Amino acid sequence: MTNLKKLFNSALIVALLVGAFGITACGGVSDEEMAQLNALRSEVSSLESEINQLKSEKTKLDREIAEQNAKLEQCARDKAEAQKNLQKIGN
Repeated sequence: MTNLKKLFNSALIVALLVGAFGITACGGVSDEEMAQLNALRSEVSSLESEINQLKSEKTKLDREIAEQNAKLEQCARDKAEAQKNLQKIGN
């Protein structure tokens, strides 16, 4: 997750630098610079989509883990109750 965050931040910084350079350069923005800027914007958008997808997947996995932990806790309670009942029968 931190790698994605670093990648996203790097792409954003590059996009901002390209944009700042385009604004401060003499004359207008060349077609090549505009194409680079558009490519960077597209990459940032793609990375944001990937981040959102991974966050969604993480939420799903966290929910599944919580469900499994609840089942394990119930099994432990059932086992303890069964052992208690077996001890009663044995005595």
